[in-house]
Amino acid sequence: MTSQEEQELSLSNPSFNEKQRLFIRYVVAILVDLTVLSLFNEFWPEYLFIDTFSLSLFAAVILQVLLQLTLKAEHKVAHYFFHGKSGLKTNILRAITAWSMIFVSKLIMLKALSIAFGSSVVFGGPVHGVVAFVVIITTMILAEQVLIKIYNLLAD
Repeated sequence: MTSQEEQELSLSNPSFNEKQRLFIRYVVAILVDLTVLSLFNEFWPEYLFIDTFSLSLFAAVILQVLLQLTLKAEHKVAHYFFHGKSGLKTNILRAITAWSMIFVSKLIMLKALSIAFGSSVVFGGPVHGVVAFVVIITTMILAEQVLIKIYNLLAD
């Protein structure tokens, strides 16, 4: 790879605009989610079944979109109800609100996948697959965070 090609691919390249940086960030996130889904599908088949690779890709895209919508909604709710407030009671209420929104959003995501893919994407196990789904989503988020950490450590 030439130095010009390396410069063109660099995320810190000033010629990249914000839309391009977001595009790269979300493509990487979707690929991480796809990898996690595929690994769980291969090594944890009693809890996750995905019929085809293409469905894994579509599921990864849907999950990434829903995860981002959840984060935006949680931040808006937190800002609306708790902005400018402090204290132990406020912190406890904010934590309970955030946890509730995140938990309910996982149920919505699971239902969205069920509607979109039917029996071609199935989460099994305890509580009708909710436990497996939460484990897989948590793994996706952790994998994304690990990559972000590595990326930041590689900065000059």
